[in-house]
Amino acid sequence: MRVTRSAWVSEDEIRDLGFGAVVAEESRQRLLNRDGSFNVARRGLRLGTSLSLYHTLLTTTWTRFMALVVVSYVLINAGFALVFVFCGPGALQSSLPAAGGAGFPQAFFFSIATFSTIGYGNLAPAGLAANLVVAVEALVGLLWLALATGLLFARFSRPTAKIMFSRTAVIAPYRGIKAFEFRIANMRSSQLIEVEATVMFTRFEEHDGRPVRRFHLLPLERSSVAFFPLSWTIVHPIDEASPLNGLTRDDMRRSDAEFLMLLSGVEETFAQRVHARSSYRWDEVVWGAKFSDILHHPHGTEAVTLDVSRLDSIEPVA
Repeated sequence: MRVTRSAWVSEDEIRDLGFGAVVAEESRQRLLNRDGSFNVARRGLRLGTSLSLYHTLLTTTWTRFMALVVVSYVLINAGFALVFVFCGPGALQSSLPAAGGAGFPQAFFFSIATFSTIGYGNLAPAGLAANLVVAVEALVGLLWLALATGLLFARFSRPTAKIMFSRTAVIAPYRGIKAFEFRIANMRSSQLIEVEATVMFTRFEEHDGRPVRRFHLLPLERSSVAFFPLSWTIVHPIDEASPLNGLTRDDMRRSDAEFLMLLSGVEETFAQRVHARSSYRWDEVVWGAKFSDILHHPHGTEAVTLDVSRLDSIEPVA
């Protein structure tokens, strides 16, 4: 089906956030997951165009990365073991009885010794074919070790932000009016400086009898902080100029409202800017509540304690 864009929707609105016209006019799925990933599926691209092996290996989980290292290690050695077996029964000569039996087991463990440059001395290649295989495997082993070491170092040295968002946002009383609020905390011991917050409100609005998704940038009470050692409650006052002014929970439900958050700051250890994203749908916003106190002053000390376990704690208000 061909999607046509409404004439009244401007180019700036269509390109806002990079979601495009289909999202702006039709899609009712969640735009941004709580973990910061986008609900976007790419199609029509060639495999070589969209595939970035280096980026995938850097961003995948540690469990998958270590599993890939182990699997590649086993498969490479098993492949060379098969080649040694095909070279014939006399390709490998041993001065000791073969551990685990001759044939493939012997060739597999010899491949590991060659691949890892161990060389215990009791097993050696015999003949031109076996020695050529050893020469190739030695080169492959050096390249594999260099790549694995480089990826491991890059994963450890890559600066990332680990910011925890409160489980819910709230509509709370604020200086005689109401405000949309959510709370964040830095989960790492390293500090973030010059932290900036951007909050976007999106919902479907009726125009000419058809729903169209609109994006509104929400002005914040404070959009940046110089230091971020504790928690930060980000506040959007709902005044007369606010896109949330006059909206009820039912209004947000009917319009599939969603709040999109982008945080950026400088990680002081690496002196590089890092980012964090998340979102709240209409059903993840609690009305008539406020966040409980997260800071404590232990008796007899002057230090301030941040109780991260209370990041999600809210309490009802009149």
